[in-house]
Amino acid sequence: MLQLVALTRRFGDTCAVDRASVSIVDGEMVGIIGRSGAGKSTLLRMIGRLMDPTDGRIEYNGTNVTALRGKALRAWRARTAMIFQQFNLVNRLDVLTNVMCGHLFEMPAARVLLKWFTPAERALAIQALDRLGMADVAMNRADALSGGQQQRVAIARALVQKPRILLADEPIASLDPLNAKLVMDALADINRRNGITVLTNLHTLDTARTYCRRIIGMSSGRIVFDGAPEALTDQVLRDIYGQSGDQPLDERLTSTSLPASAPAAPAGQHPIGILSS
Repeated sequence: MLQLVALTRRFGDTCAVDRASVSIVDGEMVGIIGRSGAGKSTLLRMIGRLMDPTDGRIEYNGTNVTALRGKALRAWRARTAMIFQQFNLVNRLDVLTNVMCGHLFEMPAARVLLKWFTPAERALAIQALDRLGMADVAMNRADALSGGQQQRVAIARALVQKPRILLADEPIASLDPLNAKLVMDALADINRRNGITVLTNLHTLDTARTYCRRIIGMSSGRIVFDGAPEALTDQVLRDIYGQSGDQPLDERLTSTSLPASAPAAPAGQHPIGILSS
């Protein structure tokens, strides 16, 4: 079980996440909704330890995640695979190599520098690509793919990390409806078939209702709703968005002048940062 206890993150005078407390049972698929600047991305980055909390703690099956350092911290980052809106692939590398980069945290430094992967690692990467319907483009450069294809490659890379938790930060925000459905179907399949916990920030309410059995709503850094989609009444939606929740509700249409909740994760903290151009 993943537990957040009064988790808080401040940026100067701005409180991006304010005393968030929640428990996530292993195997759940949870959608996190709210206006831009509500703190959703910051929350995921703290769970993945790409960002340290100002106060509070993260616990997982009795381990104090906020206290992890060194090798233990690198292992946690691998086991909580992050999927970003911007895909975070290495454009100059082929698709297969990008997916195999999910193994970097387990590899000796010499192998990392030489980009040398074992046959078993290659087979696992091909298997992950095949599951996402991307095996036929394994040798293509990453920057030759469409946005939807790149996001499915990013999901395949996350799979080879053998995660316990999958953190998806706005995974479909820049995709057309067809590719958005393919990506969300893939995340739901991984959750259902592999039993992997999926936490995903979503900018449309109808998508959260369709794919997530549990929804967390955030407003001004606070968790203001935690429950089933059916419990999202008009009053609850006004608390989250400041307006009625008629479908489809898109947070990008309700954005405010609030500051961005979190800066981009430093390259050195990303599992494939060492291979970046």
